[in-house]
Amino acid sequence: MLKAVQLCKQVQSAEGALQILDEVSLEVQRGEAVAIVGPSGSGKSTLLGLLAGLDVPSSGAVWIDGKNISEMDEDGRAAVRSSAVGFVFQSFHLLPSLTALENVALPLELTGQQDAMHIARKYLERVGLGERTTHYPRQLSGGEQQRVAVARAFACQPPLLFADEPTGNLDTATGQRINDLLFELNAEAGATLVLVTHSAALAQRCHRILTIERGHLVSESRGVA
Repeated sequence: MLKAVQLCKQVQSAEGALQILDEVSLEVQRGEAVAIVGPSGSGKSTLLGLLAGLDVPSSGAVWIDGKNISEMDEDGRAAVRSSAVGFVFQSFHLLPSLTALENVALPLELTGQQDAMHIARKYLERVGLGERTTHYPRQLSGGEQQRVAVARAFACQPPLLFADEPTGNLDTATGQRINDLLFELNAEAGATLVLVTHSAALAQRCHRILTIERGHLVSESRGVA
């Protein structure tokens, strides 16, 4: 489902060129859950952005479902993301001027889904927010906002889901509920999940755990999934 070959990412800083990722290669099979872990500044989120086509590598290539997105322009990568990829971010990324229902329905409407509102309502009910559909993000708690984001990610039924520290801004109990919901919905959908996390317990729920240090993929271990 996902393949990366010798990914490198270099940026310019005041001190000169900074190597964030150095020849990272990996493969993720369809239906697999993979965690990417490592210390702060190790390149985890940069790697996720490259794998998802949100950024382009300095060298190397990424394939999503057999398509080399590294050869595409931004419009091409955006088309792949809209058809095959879902996202759950640490900071929710909800549009403040839209209700919970409208936030979930928007990506469906952008792809021309005729019953976008019906599908959005179904997923909000699935995450326990059926009574909050008309509320705006400012009227929701952090945990509720993240549940809206999870509903939005799964509503399009993407075959590939990326999650970047999805519970990093939440308290422990709320974060645990979001994690349970994320894995529950992912199991139901049979989607491929790539998750960046600082949480060892969350990483252990995946099939495999990839450890990044200083831009290098240094180890791989099995989770309990």
